[in-house]
Amino acid sequence: MEYIKAFIVGGLICVVGQIILDNTKLTPAHILVSFLTAGVILGGIGLYEPLVKFGGAGATVPIIGFGNALAQGAIEGAKTKGIIGAFTGGLQATAGGVAAAILFGYIMAVIFNPKTKN
Repeated sequence: MEYIKAFIVGGLICVVGQIILDNTKLTPAHILVSFLTAGVILGGIGLYEPLVKFGGAGATVPIIGFGNALAQGAIEGAKTKGIIGAFTGGLQATAGGVAAAILFGYIMAVIFNPKTKN
């Protein structure tokens, strides 16, 4: 059942993005930044946590989940280290995921022959 809930939640997030992409003049970059910002705001005010508890990876893997992780890290950092922690907490909370993305992206670029889209 966990997988079904994750699929539904993650799928709905992607459907919202696709609807926005199809029906507006926003570029994928605008939508990416909007989802990230929405994740930060929803995480900061505590509205994203129930979705994470219900959807699991379906809510934490998309970019909106990254925004939530940034917000939660900043909140925890502010609680423990004050104003400096508010700036560094988000980076500490997401450093592992960012490092993994860079590492695996580099490995794939070495293994495969990357090409630009024309």
